[in-house]
Parts: sequence; structure tokens; C-alpha cells
Amino acid sequence: MRSRRLLPNLLPRLAKSTNLCAQIRQRSNLSAKSGQNAAESAAAAADPTRAVSLLAERNWFARINSEFAAPLRQLGPRFVVRVLQHAAAEPLLCVRLYVWASRFGQHFARDRSVRRALGDALWRRGPVVLSPALVSEVQECGCVVSEELLCALVESWGRLGLAHYAHEVFVQMPRLGLRPSTMIYNAVIAASVRSGAVDAAYLRFQQMPADGCHPDCFTYNALVHGVCRRGIIDEALRLVKQMEGAGIRPNVFTYTILVDGFCNAGRVEDAVGVLEKMTEKGVAPTEATYRTLVHGVFRSMGTEKAYRILSKWLESHPWHHRNAFHTLLYCLSKNNMAKEAVDLVDKMSTRGYLVGNTAFGIVISCAVKGLELSYVCELVDNFIKKGGKLGFDVYILIIKSLLNCKDVSKAQKYLSQMVLDGLFSSATSYNMVIDSLSKAGEMEMAMEIVKAMRESGFLPNLVTFNMLISGYSKLGNVHDAKAVLKMLMELGFMPDIITFTSLIDGLCHTHQLDDAFHCFNEMSHWGIRPNVRTYNVLIRALCSAGNVHKAMDLLNKMKMDGINPDAYSLNTLILSFCRTRKIDKAHRLFTAMLRYGVAPDSYTYTTLIKVLCDERRVDEAKEILLAVKSSSGIAAYQHAYWLVVGALTKMHRFSEAGEFMNRFHRRNAHTGSSAQLRAGSEILVQTVIV
Repeated sequence: MRSRRLLPNLLPRLAKSTNLCAQIRQRSNLSAKSGQNAAESAAAAADPTRAVSLLAERNWFARINSEFAAPLRQLGPRFVVRVLQHAAAEPLLCVRLYVWASRFGQHFARDRSVRRALGDALWRRGPVVLSPALVSEVQECGCVVSEELLCALVESWGRLGLAHYAHEVFVQMPRLGLRPSTMIYNAVIAASVRSGAVDAAYLRFQQMPADGCHPDCFTYNALVHGVCRRGIIDEALRLVKQMEGAGIRPNVFTYTILVDGFCNAGRVEDAVGVLEKMTEKGVAPTEATYRTLVHGVFRSMGTEKAYRILSKWLESHPWHHRNAFHTLLYCLSKNNMAKEAVDLVDKMSTRGYLVGNTAFGIVISCAVKGLELSYVCELVDNFIKKGGKLGFDVYILIIKSLLNCKDVSKAQKYLSQMVLDGLFSSATSYNMVIDSLSKAGEMEMAMEIVKAMRESGFLPNLVTFNMLISGYSKLGNVHDAKAVLKMLMELGFMPDIITFTSLIDGLCHTHQLDDAFHCFNEMSHWGIRPNVRTYNVLIRALCSAGNVHKAMDLLNKMKMDGINPDAYSLNTLILSFCRTRKIDKAHRLFTAMLRYGVAPDSYTYTTLIKVLCDERRVDEAKEILLAVKSSSGIAAYQHAYWLVVGALTKMHRFSEAGEFMNRFHRRNAHTGSSAQLRAGSEILVQTVIV
């Protein structure tokens, strides 16, 4: 081992005190000071944390009223929303705030953002029960339980599945000084539908006229939604007719709910007919309507049939295609139907419609995985010529694929295009490209990107240097890896565990084991503790060099240092013992895995079982394999399973082999794994022939 250190201390000590190059100037203008003081007082008055602390006190109403009543009129509902968000962990405090703020006008009580923030808090941390104590607390403050507060509570109960409690409170409303209204009825009906209590929702719906309340569009939409969820689509149509008969015009939400209901019932033609009905009624579909239709057809009809139906519909109704087209492209890409997605883009392009950047990026992300890369690049080039622009992530995906295919020139071309499009906006974006190039072994290009990074005003960070060191190390270029390390420290960075592990890996790749261990020992001088990956790199290198005993010593040191080995650590040693036919040692190490709390994986089982079968120790192999209890585990280790069957067959233990095969089939019958049967048969035939 060399006596000199591989990592010299290149970092000079920083001076403990430095002179500031610029001093903050004191403002001498009196009006400026007064303006600053006013701003500070306004900021203090708008402190939501202070408001939350006051709400938690016993005399909360008087305290918050004295400090925030005056500024609230200037701060407006937005401040109430901020306080609700800060108090979200305590929903009772949110109720107190809402009760207090409602005193200052309906624009606080009925503000959408305020009600949304209150509803989220009541749902996420609820339920808040309308107990006598809470009602008494509200009344003692000179306030009342308003319609708006009751509706917010009812909505939260519905989201929490407590519709029955909402009905109990509804019956006792007179005690709160409230009379039934359409607003309260709607809240109770919607809560019932959300909880799945559609019958209870119908009961309240039928009681509305007796209380002098008239159903509105919201009422009918809630009921239509409820029956559609239950699959009673004909009842939904009856409600819509009743709605129209009462002079209430269905809106876009009504029709969107119907589209979803028809799709869930498998009545796709009727779902498409709803959009035609909307056109007749002068109701414009929204993006949500189109998304509901496309996703619903895919969900109910299957991918191939859904594509045929929807593409035909788009061709016959081109005015509908904008939002539906994008959603269809998304569904095709999500289902890995790259060819169909590209064909759809071509069809729409012939009509003069240029797909948007986002939609095209989704298609290309799918096409990279399923189509020829040259064809994908052709699509991208044509898109760019027409003025389209790809996103950063899409470019990275294409560049990675090109680098995997060793097409460096095209990768450089798209990197240049990324620069022209201004997609490099941070050190992170540069690092993502450097990472891709380093993993592909294109270190010269990676260093060029680092140079461009610095010229653009973004300084490389520790992540950047670690990726470069890792790239050089994987190529066995330890010299350049050390050069990057020196650069790293000269810029004031300290190497971390990733830096050391990458260097050790590079030294092991070049068979410089003495230097690798010297680097390993030096980690403690830098205050860095090795992790399991560091040990795994060294264990693998020792086993590859045939020094299994030293690898075992390192495993023991690893355990003494309090680092638990993983499957990779032990698999390397088991494989080495199997290669040298030290089966008993491999078997003991396999047994020790469970003591270490490490679950053997398929590689462990296959390695050990194969060598046991080769040595005709089939009974031990069977015992190991039968330790896999779950059927899903057996399916994952089918290769090892068929090795045992083949070994039994070669030993002329045919009845035992047949029984073992039947056991495998029974335990995998639920998967319908005919492919597993064919694969297993091929393994068996190959084993017997050998």
C-alpha cells in the first residue's frame, strides 16, 4: 500500500473574519423611516401565526377582535385564507376564525377561497362535531351558527362519510335558530350522495317543497351524479327531464355527469350523443367534458376498440377535436400505443392542426420506448421545423436513448437545439445532461457541458463533480477522476461518500486494490463513514480477484461497524463460493442471510439451487426452494423451480418431478401463467438434454 495519501489536503483554511465589500446605507430621510415603520406595523398586523395563537386562547374572541378587527377590513378575505391554512392542523380554530370573520360581512362568509380553505381543514383534520359546547361558545361571543358555517360543516361530514350525522343536525336546525333553505338542502343532499346514501338524498329532495324550498340546478346535478354512480342511468335521464320540466336548464356539469354515467354503463354511443345534445341546447362542452368522454371510453371499451371509436368520431366531428384530441393522445401514450398516437398526429396535421408542445412531448416520450429511434428523430425534426418546441425532459429522454445507441452526433445536435431554445436555466438542468453523458461514458462531451455551464454563469456544484468522477471511474480512467477531485477541492468543496465510493470503484475497475483500500481507510480522516455500497464495491473486487477470504473479513468488519449488509453483499460471496464448489460455505452464508435480516432474492436462490442440482444434492435444493412461502414468490423464482424438476428427471425420480411440477402449477393457477408453463418446459427440456 502506498504511504502517500491519494487525497492531499488542498483546502486552505478560510479566514475567520472577512471584510464586507459593501455596507448597507442608513436611511436619513424621516419620511422614509416613517414609511418603513408603517410597513412593519402592517406586516405585524398581517401575521397569520399571531392570529392562530390568539384563536387558541380561552378568551380568543376578545383578543383577536382587539388586534385584528381594524386591519381585517384592509387585509380582506386573502388574510383569512392565510390564517385558515396556518390553523389547518386544528380545525376547531378554523371554525372560530370563520365565525369571527363572518361578522364583517357576507364577502368574508361566502368568499370561495375562504370556504375552500375552511372545507379542506374540516375534511383533512375533522370531523368537527356541532356539539352543544361549540354552539354555546359561538353564542356567548354574540355570534350565531350561520347557514354558511352549517353548510361547510355538512360538506365536510359528507366527505368523511358521515352523512347520517348531517341528517341528524338537519332535523335539529330550529334549535340553532335556522330555517331550512335551498342552500342547506343542497349541502345535505350533496353530502348524502358523496357518502353513497342516495336514498337519503332523495328523501330530502322530496321534502323540499313542504319547507318552501325549490330545487335548483345544483340539487338536480347532485342527484344525477348519485344515480349515475350507482349505474342507474335511466333514472338520471328522468331527473334531467324533470329538471327541464321545472324550467331549470341543465348546465355543462349536468351533461358531463351524464357522459361519465353512460361510459360507466358501457353505453358509449349514448355518451357521444350527449355532446350532440349539448350542441343542440347551446351548451359548450368544457375540457373536463372531453376528458370525461375519452377516459370513459378507454375505461369501458378497452384500448384498441376505444381508439377506433374515438378516432372515427373525431374525423366526423372535427370541430370537437382540440381538447378531445389532446386527451386521446394522452390515453394512447399512457397505454403504450405509440404507433396509433403518431398516426393520429399525422391525421390531424393533414387538416392543418399543429399539435401543442405538451401533447407532442407526451407522444414522443411514448414513441421513444416503442418505435425506431431514427423515425422518432424524424418526427421531432419535422415538429421543430414547423415551429414546435420540446420540453427539457423530452429532450433528455431522446438524448439518453441516442447515447444508449451510441449515436453521439445526433445527441450533440439536440443538445445544441436545447441551448437555442434556452432550456438551460439552472445548475440542475446542466447536471441532468452531465449525468446522462457520464453514464454513457461520453466524458469529453460532459466536460464541454461543464465548460458551457461556467461560461453561462452557473457554477458547478458537488453533484456535478461527483457525476464526473463516477463517469471517469466507470471507464477505469482514475487519472482524470483524480484531476476532477483536485478541481473539486480547489473550488472549496469537500468530498462526500459518493465521491469516495466512485473513486474506490474506479480503482477496483483498474485492479488497483491496494490504492482502493488506501482510499477506503482515508475516509475516516475526512470524517466520512463508509456505507453499504462502498463495502459492496470492495467485496465484489476481492471476489473477482479470487480473494474470497479477505472479502469475508471485510463483511465481518462491515457488521462490526454497524452497517447491515444487503442482498448484493451476500450474493457476491455466495456466487464466489459456488464457483469454487465450496457449496457448504455458500449454504451457510445463505442461512446467515436471514439472521442478518436480509431477504434472499431470485438471484440468490437461482445461484445456490443450480450448484446444488449440479452436485446432485437435490433434496437440499428442494428444501431451500420450498422456503419461499407465497405463490407470488414461486412465480418470481420459476427458473430455480424448473432447475429442481430437471435435476429430479435426470436422476430418474420421475414421480417426484411430476409432483413438484404439479405443485408449481397449482400455486400459480391464479395467474393463468401459460407463458410460465412454456418457459418452464423449455428449461426442463434443456436441463434433461444436458
